[in-house]
Amino acid sequence: MFEIKKRDAAGRLCSYRTKHGTVTTPALMPVVNPHQMLLSPQELREAGAQIIITNSYIIHQDHQLREVAQKKGLHHLLNFDGPVMTDSGSFQSYLYGSRIDPVQIVEFQRDIGSDIGTICDIISSPTASFSQSQVEIKETLKRAQESIQVKKDMVLAGTIQGSIYPQLRQKCAQEMGKLDIDFHPIGGVVPLMEMQRYSDIARIIIASKKGLPPSRPVHLFGAGHPLILPLAVALGCDFFDSSAYIKYAKDERLLFSTATKKLSEIEELPCSCSVCCTYSPQDLRDMVRQERIRHIALHNLYQTFAEMKRIREAIREGSLWELVERRAVTNPYLLEAMEIVQGETQWLEKFEPISKKRAFFYTGHYSLHRPLVHRYHQRLFQRYTPPSKNIQVLPEEKKPYSKYYEKYLTSNATILISSPFGPVPMELDEMYPFSQSLFPRTLDKETREMNKRIEQQFLDHLQKIDEHKKISPKKMKRDKKSYLCTKIKKVADMQYGKGAGDALFYGDVDIVTSPRTGKIRNIYGDKKLVASMRASDGLLILGREGGQRLHKQFKFPDMRVIIDDEAIPFVQQGRNVFSKFVINASEYVRPMDEVLIVSTNDDLIGTGTCLLNRDELLSFSTGMGVKTRQGYPPSG
Repeated sequence: MFEIKKRDAAGRLCSYRTKHGTVTTPALMPVVNPHQMLLSPQELREAGAQIIITNSYIIHQDHQLREVAQKKGLHHLLNFDGPVMTDSGSFQSYLYGSRIDPVQIVEFQRDIGSDIGTICDIISSPTASFSQSQVEIKETLKRAQESIQVKKDMVLAGTIQGSIYPQLRQKCAQEMGKLDIDFHPIGGVVPLMEMQRYSDIARIIIASKKGLPPSRPVHLFGAGHPLILPLAVALGCDFFDSSAYIKYAKDERLLFSTATKKLSEIEELPCSCSVCCTYSPQDLRDMVRQERIRHIALHNLYQTFAEMKRIREAIREGSLWELVERRAVTNPYLLEAMEIVQGETQWLEKFEPISKKRAFFYTGHYSLHRPLVHRYHQRLFQRYTPPSKNIQVLPEEKKPYSKYYEKYLTSNATILISSPFGPVPMELDEMYPFSQSLFPRTLDKETREMNKRIEQQFLDHLQKIDEHKKISPKKMKRDKKSYLCTKIKKVADMQYGKGAGDALFYGDVDIVTSPRTGKIRNIYGDKKLVASMRASDGLLILGREGGQRLHKQFKFPDMRVIIDDEAIPFVQQGRNVFSKFVINASEYVRPMDEVLIVSTNDDLIGTGTCLLNRDELLSFSTGMGVKTRQGYPPSG
């Protein structure tokens, strides 16, 4: 039903299957008012709607609408043949104190054919006290349990509440995650959206995601302004709904990706949607009010869907963090939210792919707080051991550093490059993202100060390592092969874990390089292929011999994905590992990591590229978990 296809940051491009079609997420659901459908279903489709949302309470309370929905179904009522989600009326209850029977409204959603029905939760106000929010969560969970009994085959959405208290949001998410719920809206954020309290919204999303099973789709209720979408997706939201396109149109305001503008203040429309290509601002002002509202609403939808398309494409190419950072600088309240994100890099790192197809683009000092940089600094301190006690720091020049500083390759010193990422050992210069990055010639003051601080901490750290392990400088200069041997070992340590280099590359090591570029291609040990080095990102791909050597080196379950016996024969033949067959995995497995595929007895079954982190592997029951690179047939 829900399967990850591509990913970046904690954002994910997924395939979500419903009874009325498949949706590619992240996706926006336009809110449709069954009393007054301002835009036709065809116009919604043309703007980009894959799925829509409507209010079952409004339909239930209107005798005429209820009768049509009950007799002919929800999709006939709305004249929409795609997936439809229904809200329960919780917001109406929150605003107007409407009385709703929580079980009856779920039964009604089920009976009219809703693809995704929603429990009637208790919305926690941003001003609610901690104790009041606890009581409201308890009632929401009670209603969820009652609703499960009547949902039958309808997908049921269990809303996460908890006001502005992260610990309550996480607790609510954990309890909701234990129930037979299929889909999780994060509720109670509309007032925060209206007040532009984006930092609170970021805290709420993060806390909710931490508590939820990663295989459940997450929907940020009522957050349909384009401005918030990139950040919310980067933090893990999959669905959004928007009535903003109509609300803003009624106030004669036009939505754009970075701002909202009043029609009365616009001379030219910086947009190429069908509305803006056909009409000028004056044309819109000259229209009768109802027609003007309709056209502005359509423009607002096109703008919102355009931003959603940008986000999905950013996930595909690995540039979502860049989009988030660029949007943040357009709004001071989003900058406040970035401070919250900056403090969550430890959690976000679990979702960050090891490598990307796109180069690392620097947009400002927040770029160096990305999870990828955080991971590098962690591994540098934990996994890197200097080849020599003699340390020399050189300024960054042309890339790759080993080409520019070729004369230093055979020296007996540990060469560190003072780069925008902080100190980079020369041996790691081709690893992603060091060669695959773009920075301005002059960095901002905060970035320079951060790099200087990390560099000094690392130098102090190396001195401690030297004192503890008593690493001594070599008396003789290294030759080119000696440097290359050091390089592959240091890359292996950084990529797989400390000790991997010595475990992989021993005996008679033969390194084959490209005659054109000089880059390492294949590495043999005792005439057996141990590993290859990808030219695109400088990372190692295990050969058959390499998998066996690392399997002997690292203790169970390090570096491993453990699979069910049922899948073993297929993986041994080179077939991929689907998540439902994963029993366990190393907690340090990250997306795009090269892993060992083993049985419960730790027999080596194969090697491959892991597509998910450990939590995801154990949570998802659909989709691929590991792309098998090679299987190991049973011995004998």
